Amino acid sequence: MGESLDDESMASSRLLEIPVSIAPTDAVRALRLLGESRGWSMHRIEESRMVHRWAIVTPISRQARVLGLVVDGGEAAGLSIRSWSYTPGSAGRLSTASFEIPRQLEGEKWGSLLREWSDSLPRCPWKWSFGERSMIGYFLPEFRRSRVLFRGERVDVDDWRGDESVA
Repeated sequence: MGESLDDESMASSRLLEIPVSIAPTDAVRALRLLGESRGWSMHRIEESRMVHRWAIVTPISRQARVLGLVVDGGEAAGLSIRSWSYTPGSAGRLSTASFEIPRQLEGEKWGSLLREWSDSLPRCPWKWSFGERSMIGYFLPEFRRSRVLFRGERVDVDDWRGDESVA
């Protein structure tokens, strides 16, 4: 008794959940390829998560399959990604990428890693096509929130350098 906890032990990592326009497999694959190129040791994880779907005015809870990857060794030890998709309404798919960012990776290291991750994706993660937005719900706040969160992590959302296949 009487022992105090340091601030460092209280906040050893930060959670960042970003709505993305890519499939969960693409999100995890991009981080795996980044890690393999840097020689990190990693392991895959599969979990489930409760998500809510709206049927007219009634929320319905369902389980979503979560795919993930945890970095065990290397400069990004402790970093993990979890990604899942769900149908928020009657049609369409909305995906989320959730990063657990260790304290030692914060700052410019994390910003450059996130930029490299987003540039290695098959399409721009914060842009949805008109058809996708119309099917999911054109005015959902997730579309803007995605851009705001990427911009908040110092990713230039006006200059995506990947291979864009969907505008």
